[in-house]
Amino acid sequence: MTAWADAALAEIRSLALSPARLTMDAATLLAERAALMKLPRPGRVSAGGACHLLDCADGAIALSLPRPDDWQLLPALFEDASPCDWQAVEQAVRSRKVDPLVDRARLLGLAVARADVLPLSPTAALAPQRLAPPRQPKPGRRPVVLDLTTLWAGPLAGHLLERGGARVIKVESPTRTDGARRGHAGFYGLLNQDKLCITVDLATAAGRERLLALIDRADVVLESTRPRALRQLGIDAQALVAHRPGLTWLSITAHGRGAPQEDWTGFGDDAAAAGGLCAAVREATGSLAFIGDALADPLTGIAAVRAAWQAWRSGGGVLASVALSASVAAALHHDRTMFAGEAGSMLARVARDGYPAPPVRPITGPVGAPGAHNDWPLEKLVPC
Repeated sequence: MTAWADAALAEIRSLALSPARLTMDAATLLAERAALMKLPRPGRVSAGGACHLLDCADGAIALSLPRPDDWQLLPALFEDASPCDWQAVEQAVRSRKVDPLVDRARLLGLAVARADVLPLSPTAALAPQRLAPPRQPKPGRRPVVLDLTTLWAGPLAGHLLERGGARVIKVESPTRTDGARRGHAGFYGLLNQDKLCITVDLATAAGRERLLALIDRADVVLESTRPRALRQLGIDAQALVAHRPGLTWLSITAHGRGAPQEDWTGFGDDAAAAGGLCAAVREATGSLAFIGDALADPLTGIAAVRAAWQAWRSGGGVLASVALSASVAAALHHDRTMFAGEAGSMLARVARDGYPAPPVRPITGPVGAPGAHNDWPLEKLVPC
């Protein structure tokens, strides 16, 4: 699964302003969280433990339950008493058909995917739309990136953009900061070092006006919010790109923009299953299993960075959809095609032995607290 990502990283270096700072390889980016957190090798259960592969009456699903609220939705999913543990969930799904169960779970906001099939045709990881004429960047000016993302894929993209020479501003809600801040401090710091940090309350008119003022000066917006949620706040990515010359908007979702998939919840492991990874492992080994640690996240982060540099170099005016499941499907198709008959044995070896733990990259820059740069004026945050 690293060949596609290494090819993308090579292209990123060719486009970035500071390629010498992009020394990491794909194997490191895909496996460093597991190494830092000393996660166990996955199998039917993901490395992080929140996603399980479950057999249904006519197939199998990958179901993620990482949040307490997810467990509270199970009575509505099964229309009976709530299962209190994974063994009870496994029993509850065994007699149910996959497609109706997946449909109902998605309507409830649960992260779920069919895990036993390969996509009929590999979906491109990116679906860029040019919505406005390009405007070439000013010579010598670093691109300014607004990073509105949380958790892993988006912050990794922001991190690689910063390493490549961009000025990155991390934007959080003052009442709901990036949930990764409450996770492993070393991994959070690795992905968010050297970013300027501000808080913006989008529940207020003043907060929305401040964000729009930042967008008006930025070159790239990186976000991982469901499009409907932003539109309800009066922030329409398509309209902003169409009317702001030179702007590039990177929209990270679980399964892509457009109805109905843009409203589906997804995390790295269930999205990897949706992209065909678990089915490919079954082809190679005879058994459904996860490999790696939430591989959809780092693969999507790399895909988003490549799209950002491509769009910025070509003058912007682009809205690019970067989907977790599609990134996995594209990487899987590329590597299975590239290695042809060897792909199965390679997957089987990784399923058996796991990824080698990479050296842990050091944190070399400051990691800002939420709102650490709130007192900076707009002109200092985003120089013209």
